[in-house]
This record gives sequence, structure tokens and C-alpha cells, in this order.
Amino acid sequence: MIELDLDTRFAAAVEIASAMTQASLPQDVQLRLYALYKQATRGTLDLKQNSSFHLRDAFKTNAWMQISHLSIDEAKENYIAMIHSL
Repeated sequence: MIELDLDTRFAAAVEIASAMTQASLPQDVQLRLYALYKQATRGTLDLKQNSSFHLRDAFKTNAWMQISHLSIDEAKENYIAMIHSL
């Protein structure tokens, strides 16, 4: 079997996640996937860039901040593993 590169595996996991309904996932799982996706696609959160911060976004921001120590590649690997565990 040919080992796919990280970006290909990540794109496939994102496609799988896109087909999932929010109702099928607990909120903590949704937040974790959101945070891993953001870390994997944008890197570490910079609150200075978010001038339109709303209280409703606090949970998402908190989830992202909790995993901000991960590198982009580590976030992708964690995202892939989480999708495959569901």
C-alpha cells in the first residue's frame, strides 16, 4: 500500500468530516475538531487579528488556544486520527 502524504490524508479527513452532521457529534468533539482544523490550516491563534470577537465565539477560541502548542503537522495528524476514531 502506498503511504499518502500528510496533506492528502488531511484533505480526505476534512472531506469525511464535512459529510458528518453536527447532531451526530457531541459538542466537545465538534470543538476539538474545529480547533485542530484551525491550528492545521492557520497555525497558532493570534487574538490581535480577531477584532470582531464575540462572546459566542469564546468556546471556539478557548478550544483553539488549548491546542496552540501543536505544530501545523501535529494538528493535521491529530485531526486525521480523531476523524478515523469516530
